[in-house]
Amino acid sequence: MNAEAAEQIRYSHLGPYLKTVQRFKPLRAEGRVTQMIGHLIEATNPGCSKGSMCFLYDPQTRVSVPAEVVGFREDKILVMLLEQMTNVGPHCRILYNHRDPSIRVGEGLLGRVIDPLMRPIDGQGELFTHTETPLYPPSINPLNRPRVFEPLDVGVRVINGTLTCGRGQRVGILAGSGVGKSVLLGMMARYTDADVNVIALIGERGREVKDFIEGIFGSEGMARSIVVVATSDQPALLRLRGAFVATAIAEFFRAQGKDVLLTMDSLTRFAMAQREIGLA
Repeated sequence: MNAEAAEQIRYSHLGPYLKTVQRFKPLRAEGRVTQMIGHLIEATNPGCSKGSMCFLYDPQTRVSVPAEVVGFREDKILVMLLEQMTNVGPHCRILYNHRDPSIRVGEGLLGRVIDPLMRPIDGQGELFTHTETPLYPPSINPLNRPRVFEPLDVGVRVINGTLTCGRGQRVGILAGSGVGKSVLLGMMARYTDADVNVIALIGERGREVKDFIEGIFGSEGMARSIVVVATSDQPALLRLRGAFVATAIAEFFRAQGKDVLLTMDSLTRFAMAQREIGLA
């Protein structure tokens, strides 16, 4: 008798217990929808905290839609959906998974286009990511931040010569509509001397996303890039989340010792999404 057969005999008595564990359905904390005004849903609190991910479940259609807790009103939670759902009513339940907001990241994100829920939208199959990182990580001690000394080659000579950027610097491109901000961002993302590019397209029109990726960015730029897309027709909370997802991805690669360029188009639409949520 070989060692493998002996091992199987040794643990054979555990078979019935393993089947019981597989059939076991753990208890889940849940709440009930009590009111909905506009895009804001009020529900009983199943134990959520602000920023927690939960799911709005319709037992009639068996449809489950992701949502996020955005605030509280007395002992009730205020929830906004991350996807469209039409059949919202008092019969719907709020399911809470008791996990801190986090995303799965890794080298498998390079060259991919994803949405703010970390789902691929480029038709290239599933993502292979194995490392979990917090979506809202703590900020760095300002005394631990390195000073900006080294110039950054952004691949645009007029910027390198007259408006030189440094590694670690934050830069804003402020201009009116239709003057070429997105084109300039695409050029910088394509030619900047960086190991990884993370691009957040927040509030862009759906038709412009493909033009940016294929026309402005090109296959050469996509090879070392990750694009997070939240278009203008998606919920405000999803557009807001897209910016945080892109930032968390960039911070992960920075922690790996890589030079990372994080660009967002546009910060104005990010602020408008935040305002829309605040007025809800």
